[in-house]
Amino acid sequence: ACFPWSTRASAPSHQRRPTRTSKTLQPTRTPFSMFKMNRETEKTFRPQKKALPGSRRYELHKYATATLGAGNLINAVRLPEGEDMNDWLAVNVTDFYNEISLLYGVLMDTCTPACCPTMNAGNKFEYKWADGVKIRKPIRCSAPKYIDYLMTWVQSTLDDEQVFPVRVGEPFPSNILDTIRTMFKRLFRVYAHMYVVHFAALQEMGAEPHLNTCFRHFILFVTEFNLIDGNELAPLGALIDKMIAKNDEMPVSDGDSNAKERGGTAGVAVAA
Repeated sequence: ACFPWSTRASAPSHQRRPTRTSKTLQPTRTPFSMFKMNRETEKTFRPQKKALPGSRRYELHKYATATLGAGNLINAVRLPEGEDMNDWLAVNVTDFYNEISLLYGVLMDTCTPACCPTMNAGNKFEYKWADGVKIRKPIRCSAPKYIDYLMTWVQSTLDDEQVFPVRVGEPFPSNILDTIRTMFKRLFRVYAHMYVVHFAALQEMGAEPHLNTCFRHFILFVTEFNLIDGNELAPLGALIDKMIAKNDEMPVSDGDSNAKERGGTAGVAVAA
Protein backbone atom coordinates (compact mmCIF):
# COMPACT_ATOMS: atom_id res chain seq x y z
CA ALA A 1 0.00 0.00 0.00
CA CYS A 2 1.09 3.57 -0.61
CA PHE A 3 1.23 6.12 2.24
CA PRO A 4 0.49 8.69 3.45
CA TRP A 5 -2.80 10.45 2.79
CA SER A 6 -3.96 13.98 3.49
CA THR A 7 -7.24 15.68 4.24
CA ARG A 8 -9.33 17.50 1.65
CA ALA A 9 -12.69 19.21 1.88
CA SER A 10 -15.57 16.98 0.90
CA ALA A 11 -17.39 17.50 -2.38
CA PRO A 12 -20.75 19.29 -2.24
CA SER A 13 -23.85 17.16 -1.93
CA HIS A 14 -26.03 16.52 -4.97
CA GLN A 15 -29.79 16.20 -4.80
CA ARG A 16 -31.86 14.27 -7.30
CA ARG A 17 -35.05 15.53 -8.87
CA PRO A 18 -38.48 14.79 -7.36
CA THR A 19 -40.05 11.50 -8.43
CA ARG A 20 -42.97 9.19 -7.59
CA THR A 21 -43.91 8.59 -3.97
CA SER A 22 -43.80 4.99 -2.71
CA LYS A 23 -46.15 3.90 0.05
CA THR A 24 -45.04 4.80 3.57
CA LEU A 25 -43.33 1.98 5.43
CA GLN A 26 -42.89 1.91 9.18
CA PRO A 27 -39.68 0.26 10.42
CA THR A 28 -39.71 -0.72 14.06
CA ARG A 29 -36.41 0.85 15.09
CA THR A 30 -35.09 4.39 15.04
CA PRO A 31 -32.12 4.77 12.67
CA PHE A 32 -28.74 5.49 14.13
CA SER A 33 -25.24 5.88 12.71
CA MET A 34 -23.51 2.51 12.46
CA PHE A 35 -20.21 3.94 11.35
CA LYS A 36 -17.76 5.92 13.45
CA MET A 37 -15.67 7.94 11.01
CA ASN A 38 -14.49 11.52 11.35
CA ARG A 39 -17.34 13.37 9.69
CA GLU A 40 -15.47 16.67 9.81
CA THR A 41 -12.67 15.38 7.60
CA GLU A 42 -14.40 12.77 5.44
CA LYS A 43 -14.04 13.02 1.67
CA THR A 44 -16.21 11.70 -1.10
CA PHE A 45 -14.95 10.72 -4.54
CA ARG A 46 -18.21 11.87 -6.15
CA PRO A 47 -21.00 14.17 -4.90
CA GLN A 48 -23.54 12.24 -2.85
CA LYS A 49 -26.86 11.45 -4.55
CA LYS A 50 -29.92 11.99 -2.36
CA ALA A 51 -33.62 11.34 -2.81
CA LEU A 52 -35.84 14.32 -2.11
CA PRO A 53 -38.87 14.13 0.21
CA GLY A 54 -41.94 13.13 -1.78
CA SER A 55 -39.91 11.59 -4.60
CA ARG A 56 -40.62 8.27 -6.28
CA ARG A 57 -38.18 6.30 -4.16
CA TYR A 58 -37.81 8.55 -1.11
CA GLU A 59 -39.95 6.43 1.24
CA LEU A 60 -38.05 3.32 0.19
CA HIS A 61 -34.78 5.15 0.83
CA LYS A 62 -36.00 6.11 4.32
CA TYR A 63 -37.06 2.53 4.98
CA ALA A 64 -33.70 1.17 3.81
CA THR A 65 -31.85 3.64 6.05
CA ALA A 66 -33.99 2.81 9.07
CA THR A 67 -33.76 -0.97 8.69
CA LEU A 68 -30.01 -0.69 8.18
CA GLY A 69 -29.80 1.41 11.32
CA ALA A 70 -31.68 -1.27 13.25
CA GLY A 71 -28.51 -3.34 13.01
CA ASN A 72 -29.70 -6.51 11.23
CA LEU A 73 -28.13 -6.48 7.78
CA ILE A 74 -29.82 -9.70 6.70
CA ASN A 75 -33.25 -8.15 7.24
CA ALA A 76 -32.12 -4.83 5.77
CA VAL A 77 -31.48 -6.27 2.31
CA ARG A 78 -34.84 -7.99 1.86
CA LEU A 79 -37.45 -6.57 -0.48
CA PRO A 80 -40.15 -4.83 1.61
CA GLU A 81 -43.54 -6.46 1.26
CA GLY A 82 -45.63 -4.98 -1.54
CA GLU A 83 -42.79 -2.94 -3.05
CA ASP A 84 -41.50 -3.05 -6.63
CA MET A 85 -38.20 -4.91 -6.93
CA ASN A 86 -36.78 -2.56 -9.56
CA ASP A 87 -37.41 0.45 -7.33
CA TRP A 88 -35.78 -1.39 -4.41
CA LEU A 89 -32.73 -2.23 -6.53
CA ALA A 90 -32.56 1.38 -7.75
CA VAL A 91 -32.68 2.77 -4.19
CA ASN A 92 -29.95 0.45 -3.04
CA VAL A 93 -27.58 0.79 -5.98
CA THR A 94 -27.73 4.56 -5.39
CA ASP A 95 -26.97 4.12 -1.69
CA PHE A 96 -24.10 1.72 -2.42
CA TYR A 97 -22.71 4.16 -4.98
CA ASN A 98 -22.75 6.88 -2.30
CA GLU A 99 -21.10 4.65 0.30
CA ILE A 100 -18.33 3.46 -2.04
CA SER A 101 -17.73 7.04 -3.13
CA LEU A 102 -17.22 7.98 0.51
CA LEU A 103 -14.98 5.00 1.25
CA TYR A 104 -12.78 5.50 -1.79
CA GLY A 105 -12.69 9.22 -1.11
CA VAL A 106 -10.45 8.71 1.91
CA LEU A 107 -7.94 6.98 -0.38
CA MET A 108 -7.72 9.68 -3.03
CA ASP A 109 -4.24 10.71 -1.86
CA THR A 110 -3.16 7.09 -1.40
CA CYS A 111 -4.48 5.46 -4.57
CA THR A 112 -2.54 7.38 -7.22
CA PRO A 113 -1.42 6.55 -10.78
CA ALA A 114 2.11 6.09 -9.47
CA CYS A 115 1.00 3.71 -6.70
CA CYS A 116 -1.65 1.91 -8.77
CA PRO A 117 -0.73 2.06 -12.49
CA THR A 118 -3.33 -0.63 -13.24
CA MET A 119 -6.76 -1.36 -11.79
CA ASN A 120 -6.36 -4.69 -10.07
CA ALA A 121 -7.30 -6.89 -7.13
CA GLY A 122 -3.89 -8.51 -6.71
CA ASN A 123 -1.74 -10.26 -9.29
CA LYS A 124 -4.53 -12.56 -10.39
CA PHE A 125 -7.17 -9.99 -11.31
CA GLU A 126 -6.73 -6.94 -13.51
CA TYR A 127 -9.63 -4.85 -14.82
CA LYS A 128 -9.76 -2.89 -18.08
CA TRP A 129 -12.37 -0.21 -18.70
CA ALA A 130 -15.00 -0.09 -21.45
CA ASP A 131 -18.47 1.41 -21.26
CA GLY A 132 -19.61 0.31 -24.73
CA VAL A 133 -20.38 3.90 -25.75
CA LYS A 134 -17.52 6.35 -25.28
CA ILE A 135 -14.93 3.62 -24.89
CA ARG A 136 -15.88 0.53 -26.84
CA LYS A 137 -12.59 -1.38 -26.72
CA PRO A 138 -11.35 -2.22 -23.20
CA ILE A 139 -8.39 -0.08 -22.19
CA ARG A 140 -5.79 -0.55 -19.47
CA CYS A 141 -5.63 2.42 -17.12
CA SER A 142 -4.56 3.32 -13.61
CA ALA A 143 -6.82 2.43 -10.69
CA PRO A 144 -7.85 6.04 -9.98
CA LYS A 145 -8.63 6.58 -13.67
CA TYR A 146 -10.65 3.36 -13.86
CA ILE A 147 -12.61 4.29 -10.75
CA ASP A 148 -13.17 7.79 -12.14
CA TYR A 149 -14.57 6.26 -15.35
CA LEU A 150 -16.68 3.84 -13.32
CA MET A 151 -18.20 6.34 -10.91
CA THR A 152 -18.88 8.82 -13.73
CA TRP A 153 -20.67 6.07 -15.66
CA VAL A 154 -22.75 5.03 -12.63
CA GLN A 155 -23.69 8.63 -11.86
CA SER A 156 -24.72 9.43 -15.43
CA THR A 157 -26.69 6.19 -15.68
CA LEU A 158 -28.56 6.88 -12.43
CA ASP A 159 -29.40 10.36 -13.74
CA ASP A 160 -30.70 9.03 -17.07
CA GLU A 161 -34.51 9.07 -16.89
CA GLN A 162 -34.69 6.61 -19.78
CA VAL A 163 -32.95 4.06 -17.56
CA PHE A 164 -34.25 5.08 -14.11
CA PRO A 165 -37.68 6.67 -14.74
CA VAL A 166 -38.77 9.39 -12.36
CA ARG A 167 -42.40 10.03 -13.23
CA VAL A 168 -45.46 8.20 -11.90
CA GLY A 169 -46.45 5.30 -14.10
CA GLU A 170 -43.30 5.25 -16.20
CA PRO A 171 -41.97 1.68 -16.54
CA PHE A 172 -38.36 0.68 -16.25
CA PRO A 173 -36.74 -0.45 -19.53
CA SER A 174 -36.81 -4.18 -20.22
CA ASN A 175 -33.04 -4.47 -19.71
CA ILE A 176 -32.95 -2.68 -16.33
CA LEU A 177 -31.81 -5.77 -14.42
CA ASP A 178 -28.85 -6.21 -16.77
CA THR A 179 -27.91 -2.56 -16.23
CA ILE A 180 -28.16 -2.84 -12.45
CA ARG A 181 -26.15 -6.08 -12.41
CA THR A 182 -23.41 -4.38 -14.41
CA MET A 183 -23.39 -1.53 -11.88
CA PHE A 184 -23.00 -3.92 -8.96
CA LYS A 185 -20.31 -5.93 -10.75
CA ARG A 186 -18.24 -2.82 -11.38
CA LEU A 187 -18.82 -1.34 -7.92
CA PHE A 188 -17.57 -4.61 -6.43
CA ARG A 189 -14.25 -4.06 -8.18
CA VAL A 190 -13.69 -0.92 -6.13
CA TYR A 191 -14.14 -2.96 -2.96
CA ALA A 192 -11.80 -5.64 -4.33
CA HIS A 193 -9.12 -3.04 -5.07
CA MET A 194 -9.49 -1.38 -1.66
CA TYR A 195 -9.24 -4.67 0.22
CA VAL A 196 -6.37 -6.18 -1.74
CA VAL A 197 -4.22 -3.12 -2.40
CA HIS A 198 -5.12 -0.53 0.25
CA PHE A 199 -6.34 -2.52 3.23
CA ALA A 200 -3.29 -1.63 5.35
CA ALA A 201 -3.87 2.06 4.73
CA LEU A 202 -7.53 1.76 5.69
CA GLN A 203 -6.57 -0.15 8.85
CA GLU A 204 -4.08 2.57 9.75
CA MET A 205 -6.85 5.13 9.41
CA GLY A 206 -9.17 3.14 11.66
CA ALA A 207 -11.62 2.63 8.78
CA GLU A 208 -11.60 -1.18 8.81
CA PRO A 209 -14.83 -1.66 10.83
CA HIS A 210 -16.64 0.79 8.55
CA LEU A 211 -15.26 -0.92 5.45
CA ASN A 212 -16.21 -4.39 6.69
CA THR A 213 -19.75 -3.41 7.62
CA CYS A 214 -20.35 -1.61 4.32
CA PHE A 215 -18.94 -4.51 2.33
CA ARG A 216 -20.96 -7.11 4.24
CA HIS A 217 -24.13 -5.11 3.57
CA PHE A 218 -23.16 -4.93 -0.12
CA ILE A 219 -22.47 -8.68 -0.34
CA LEU A 220 -25.64 -9.69 1.47
CA PHE A 221 -27.66 -7.53 -0.92
CA VAL A 222 -25.86 -8.94 -3.97
CA THR A 223 -26.44 -12.48 -2.73
CA GLU A 224 -30.12 -11.86 -1.94
CA PHE A 225 -30.85 -10.81 -5.53
CA ASN A 226 -28.12 -12.78 -7.38
CA LEU A 227 -26.60 -9.64 -8.85
CA ILE A 228 -22.97 -10.70 -9.43
CA ASP A 229 -21.68 -13.96 -10.92
CA GLY A 230 -19.52 -16.05 -8.62
CA ASN A 231 -16.39 -15.80 -10.78
CA GLU A 232 -16.49 -12.00 -10.43
CA LEU A 233 -16.47 -12.35 -6.63
CA ALA A 234 -13.39 -14.60 -6.64
CA PRO A 235 -10.85 -11.92 -5.56
CA LEU A 236 -12.53 -11.74 -2.14
CA GLY A 237 -14.07 -15.21 -2.10
CA ALA A 238 -12.77 -16.37 1.29
CA LEU A 239 -13.71 -13.09 2.97
CA ILE A 240 -17.17 -13.18 1.38
CA ASP A 241 -17.79 -16.71 2.65
CA LYS A 242 -16.99 -15.59 6.20
CA MET A 243 -19.16 -12.49 5.95
CA ILE A 244 -22.15 -14.45 4.70
CA ALA A 245 -21.68 -17.04 7.44
CA LYS A 246 -21.57 -14.42 10.22
CA ASN A 247 -24.68 -13.55 12.15
CA ASP A 248 -25.45 -9.97 13.12
CA GLU A 249 -24.32 -10.48 16.69
CA MET A 250 -20.80 -11.41 15.48
CA PRO A 251 -19.13 -8.46 13.71
CA VAL A 252 -16.34 -9.17 11.22
CA SER A 253 -13.05 -8.93 13.09
CA ASP A 254 -9.61 -7.80 12.02
CA GLY A 255 -8.54 -11.39 11.53
CA ASP A 256 -11.39 -12.04 9.12
CA SER A 257 -9.90 -9.51 6.71
CA ASN A 258 -6.51 -11.24 6.56
CA ALA A 259 -4.56 -10.23 3.48
CA LYS A 260 -3.66 -13.87 2.79
CA GLU A 261 -7.29 -14.48 1.89
CA ARG A 262 -7.49 -11.67 -0.65
CA GLY A 263 -6.36 -11.26 -4.22
CA GLY A 264 -4.43 -14.40 -5.07
CA THR A 265 -0.92 -14.58 -6.40
CA ALA A 266 -0.83 -16.45 -9.71
CA GLY A 267 -1.85 -15.57 -13.25
CA VAL A 268 -3.59 -12.52 -14.68
CA ALA A 269 -7.30 -12.42 -15.49
CA VAL A 270 -8.31 -9.30 -17.40
CA ALA A 271 -11.95 -8.14 -17.36
CA ALA A 272 -13.62 -5.18 -19.04
